[in-house]
Amino acid sequence: MAASRQAAMFRLPPLPTIGEIIKLFKLRAEKQLSQNFLLDLRLTDKIVRKAGSLKDAHVCEVGPGPGGITRSILNAGVAEVLLIEKDQRFIPGLQMLSDAAPGKVRIVHGDILTYNKLGKAFPEQLMKNWEDDPPDIHIIGNLPFSVSTPLIIKWLENISKRDGPFRYGRTQMTLTFQKEVGEVDVTVVHFTPLVQPKIEQPFKLVEKVVRTVFQFRRKYCHQSVRVLFPEAERLEKAEQLLKLADVDPTLRPTQLSMFHFKSLCDVYRKMCDEDPKLFTYNYRDELTEKRNRKRSRFCKTNDDVI
Repeated sequence: MAASRQAAMFRLPPLPTIGEIIKLFKLRAEKQLSQNFLLDLRLTDKIVRKAGSLKDAHVCEVGPGPGGITRSILNAGVAEVLLIEKDQRFIPGLQMLSDAAPGKVRIVHGDILTYNKLGKAFPEQLMKNWEDDPPDIHIIGNLPFSVSTPLIIKWLENISKRDGPFRYGRTQMTLTFQKEVGEVDVTVVHFTPLVQPKIEQPFKLVEKVVRTVFQFRRKYCHQSVRVLFPEAERLEKAEQLLKLADVDPTLRPTQLSMFHFKSLCDVYRKMCDEDPKLFTYNYRDELTEKRNRKRSRFCKTNDDVI
């Protein structure tokens, strides 16, 4: 009980401001890495409050940078925060935070896209059954544009397999997305995994269908779903898929509802069960093969040259 009160009452001692940290370590946001700095602690406090109560919680912060959100997390009374930072330039400033909050900060210098130890990063006693309330574990991050999509796809796959950070249960995520580097207008999204998925199909199948539909987002969906099928049967199979899924072929990807995607995935699964080679088909491989054949027709062999 005393330890709990101590965690809730914890406040960081006086520290240099984030702006001063940036100047001290000569930091600057790298445009090619889509980096941006959140300097206003009122903003970072607001972001962290979106995660709900963090009292005695274990938090993983992705890409803390100079540590603005980290300060707000620590001041929320957490038990511990794990910082995963790819950019070596930020490590000394984060180490200052670690020194100011003994026993509360762990720092990992690594890339979250390839870091595969989140499934063992937290105490085992925090584990919950999937059907129970979420565990007292949170993922928080101000995601660079270049990282956000592949990282969310990775976490969605983790959710489907209930591994990685979701081995502990329905771990919650509070993530910020910024329109452009240098702007402070951010969108904060709080995610809680569902007990039952909206689409009960293998993740790779759902990802393939959704990715294929959205890669031609400005075209009608009947044009995009065609490339799920080999060229020889493309038109026929695409028409069959849309008809059985009861999807209007003149809808654009952004007009499709969750029900539409569920129907498309369910029907596509049946088609793959009937033709197992269909699931592994990739139209880009077919395009590459056609280009190679075309090149070979125009390449002169020199076998007869001495």
